[in-house]
Amino acid sequence: MGKTFALFNMSGGVGKSTLTQNLGYHLATDHDLKVLLIDVDPQASLTTFMGYPPLEYEQTIADSLLDASSPLALESRTEWCNLAPANIFLSQCEIELHSKIQRELCLRRVLDKVKDEYDAVLVDCPPSLGQLSINCISGVDFLIIPIQTECKSLEATLTLLQTTHEITQQVNPDLRVLGVAPTMYNKQYRQHQEAMDTIQSVFQELRANELFAHTSIYDPIPRSTHFGDASKAHQPLAVFKPKHPALEQLRAIADNMISQIKVPVGAAANG
Repeated sequence: MGKTFALFNMSGGVGKSTLTQNLGYHLATDHDLKVLLIDVDPQASLTTFMGYPPLEYEQTIADSLLDASSPLALESRTEWCNLAPANIFLSQCEIELHSKIQRELCLRRVLDKVKDEYDAVLVDCPPSLGQLSINCISGVDFLIIPIQTECKSLEATLTLLQTTHEITQQVNPDLRVLGVAPTMYNKQYRQHQEAMDTIQSVFQELRANELFAHTSIYDPIPRSTHFGDASKAHQPLAVFKPKHPALEQLRAIADNMISQIKVPVGAAANG
């Protein structure tokens, strides 16, 4: 049975879609895993980064969320993964979810049907705390939280952590925060160094909570225009720039994910 991971932060522009694409690539190519990416963001950045025009799809993840009998729409033209695409009409789906029974479990039901077919499923979440994000938190085994190393992003993340704890207690008590991925880091900026110190301090205090007991603080991913250039070229960074120094950090996160893919669901994440 495959393990499921959600890339989640309520702040936009922190690198969720970029990380989802790149981590999926490293799991598939470095570790020879069968990977599924799911775009649950109405902005459809992941779908776009993968090279697929979102509006060309009549069926998306929205169909499966709203109708349990609807098979998951998949795009399989990419050699190293399958993609469940999204588009702007997912916003309407979020509104319609409010009328569903057990609406917070719609994505879990989708995942339960397909995760036996994959080693790893990565879910790109929207930058909000609506029904779509709650479905992501409720449906997966692990969260990875990208945090931009700036004060504004940190403030939003502290709110996110409290909310995540409240949601998991009610609907997904087995969820674990696997890791925190500091993004867009520039070691020459004092603010970025202070942000890293704050991240370390906050998560050290949170370790008393089972949700965060084994959360890894990954080495910061440096700010680089090559990430945007690679996304524009519809390629993972390792394909676009094979010797980029940030690949070391990306591979380390993928290795940490592998350590959980090889253990049973419900076992404690290793920090």
